Formats: sequence, C-alpha cells, structure tokens
Amino acid sequence: MAAFTEMNQSLFTSVPLLYGGIGSLNDTSTGHNMTSCENWKEVHHFVFHLANICFAVGLVIPTTLHLHMVLLRAMLMIGCSLFIAWATLYRCALDIVIWNSVFLVMNFLHFIYLLYKMRPIKIDRELKSVYKRMFEPLHVREDMFQRLTGQFCTIQTLKKGQTYAAEDKTSVDERLSILLKGKMKVSYRGHFLHNIYTNAFIDSPEFRSTQMNRGEKFQVTITAEENSKFLCWSRERLTYFLESEPFLNEVFRYLIGKDITNKLYSLNDPTLSDKAAKKIDRQPSLCSQLSMMQMRNSMASTSETDDVLNQFLRGSTASSLRNNQQVLYNAYEVGGLQHGLLC
Repeated sequence: MAAFTEMNQSLFTSVPLLYGGIGSLNDTSTGHNMTSCENWKEVHHFVFHLANICFAVGLVIPTTLHLHMVLLRAMLMIGCSLFIAWATLYRCALDIVIWNSVFLVMNFLHFIYLLYKMRPIKIDRELKSVYKRMFEPLHVREDMFQRLTGQFCTIQTLKKGQTYAAEDKTSVDERLSILLKGKMKVSYRGHFLHNIYTNAFIDSPEFRSTQMNRGEKFQVTITAEENSKFLCWSRERLTYFLESEPFLNEVFRYLIGKDITNKLYSLNDPTLSDKAAKKIDRQPSLCSQLSMMQMRNSMASTSETDDVLNQFLRGSTASSLRNNQQVLYNAYEVGGLQHGLLC
C-alpha cells in the first residue's frame, strides 16, 4: 500500500513536468517557425526565371491561333531544357534534372506527332482538280480526301466511242464515278439527252435512285465522246466507308444532289451550249426532288412514251420549261415510278 502511494505521488509530480516539457518544445518550434522566413535566400539564377517565363508564355498562347498547340509544346520543351540546365549547373539537384528530363521527352514526342499531323498531304495530280472544285469548298481536309480516294477507287480510261454503260444491260450496283477528263454523252433509245463534263458525276442519278432497290439496269447509254478518264469507286465499299464517316456522307449527299440538279437543268435545256453548261453551278433546289433516274426512263412502259420523249427532246424555252416538267411528272405517275430524290 505504501508502495502504491509513493508511485501515485511520483506520477502526479511528474505530469506538470511533462506538460512543461511539451510546452517548452512547442515554444521552441513556434519560435523557429516565426523566424524561419526572416532571412530569405538569395534570388535564383536568371536561367530559373527564364524557364518559368517560357512556361507562362506557352500557357497564354490563344487557342484561336492555328499553331497554338505546336507553340505550346515548343515553349514547354524550352522551359524544361532551361530547368535541366539550371538544376545541373547551379543547384546540383538530381531529382529536378530527372523530372524535367521526363517532361522534356513527353513534350518532344507530342511535338513530333503534331508536326506529323500537319505535314502537307500530296494529292495525286489527276485528282487535284476534283478536290479543288468539289471537295475543298466543303471543307473536306486533304487527309480525309486522300483516305476517300486512296483505298478503294481506281482511275480508269475510255477511248472515244467506247461505252461506259449500255441501256438495259449494265448494272447500276457496281460503281460510282466522277469524270476527270474528257466528255461523255447520255442518250436514251438513240436520242441525245445531255452531256457530262469534267468534275461531274457520271452515274449520280442511278446511284441515288437505286439506293433502296438493287439489281436494276441502266436505262440510258453513256458513251465517251472524247478520250476520257474517270475516278471510279466500288459502290459497296464506298457505301460502307461513308457509313463510318458521317461528315463525308453528308458531303456526298450534297454533291450528288447538286450534280443531279445540274443534269436536270441540262436535260430540260438540251440546246444549252457546252461553254454555258460547264459554268452551271446551281444549289440543290426543289427541282432536284425529281429523280434523274426517273426522268431518264420515265417514258418506259407507258403509252405516252414517244409523245413525251419527242416533246422533251425538242428543247425547252423559258416559257415551256415548267410545262415539260409537268409532262414528265405525269409520265412518272403513269409509269408507276416512285423513287423520290432526297436533297
């Protein structure tokens, strides 16, 4: 019992000392913290500040600038290089050197990747005119156009008098083509309908009108009037590719609708001169809702075939244009052709 009492007394007498010891330690640390920033170290070397200036400049480059990502990576690389030089020459800090070396390599790889993406795309000389005339105004990038034309299309030629498509013989499901050079003639039962010039689709009406119905044949004959060269896509592979590229799919819809409109205009005015026809550059309008495929074979299987054809082939003046369109529309209804054309 006496021993227990002595132990309690020693414990109680030691507690104030313990608290006093802790308090003295806190006072010491507080005093150290209060005086730790009184003596500031000297300013770092100019290289250190130059590195931070490079980082700041890179971060304030506006994103509206075309090369902002390239410039950002370049400034980050310069900043990391300056940090490495500062840490090696003036601080001898291995950890700073290692971290900035890692950042330098990462930014360098990204910089090379950006330069690779910005490399000039070399478009085939024979396709430059098509790209400049048809695709570039619609903001199709060169690399996208190269993917479109570099994988599943070919450049083919026809000599004067050779046939691209024969009436009631050639299938419309095989291809889609753009005329690169020369001139072609479209005829129906031996009657001239219109010409096809460079930078225009050859079989756009058939492509649009038979998207839902396969196995049909050309109802017109397309013949090369000059030595011609054309860009030809496999229809099946092109359709599959466009399904995975929504932007290009919309571009093709627009171009084909516009091409059909131009052909419709030429078809309604067979007397149009070659020079004037080449300058036609109309926007898709209500007229493009009339399928050229229907117009080309609208007279088939109707009792009014010859009358409609003869009336149509006489040519259309400005006053009779709408009448001929109404006659053709009536022929569509009689013939039971119901393929609509979406603009």
